[in-house]
Amino acid sequence: MNKRREKGKSHSTRPVTPNEVLLSKINPEEVKTLVIDLAKKGYPPSMIGIILRDQHGVPLVRAVTGKKITEILREAGLAPEIPEDLANLIRRAERVLRHLEEHPKDKRSVKGLEEIISKINRLKKYYKRVGRLPPDWDYKIKVPK
Repeated sequence: MNKRREKGKSHSTRPVTPNEVLLSKINPEEVKTLVIDLAKKGYPPSMIGIILRDQHGVPLVRAVTGKKITEILREAGLAPEIPEDLANLIRRAERVLRHLEEHPKDKRSVKGLEEIISKINRLKKYYKRVGRLPPDWDYKIKVPK
């Protein structure tokens, strides 16, 4: 959602086709139990994917199980109530607000906070439309002047 700069190129790319030989060696039920166990330990869905990739050799959970990590967690009743990207933006906005309490004349941070708030509002509108958030859910932040 970066509207100011060009898109970045620095990221890993997924394989074009999943490796069938590797996927046939991985048991989908084991992967589901690993996902549920890691969620019970308190890991967010993105961290679960990284742990499965790095420590257990599961390239993509969706290729193995046919479901995304959040779908598996939703079926088990362990899905976070607020989507992870929205929760991260809220945490980021609160961190900038704490910074602005100490440094009230930091106008660049005020502008950054306004941009974070607009991202939160766009995501909030999307998740309400899709049904991931209840229609009456709201999160308001007051920007210091």
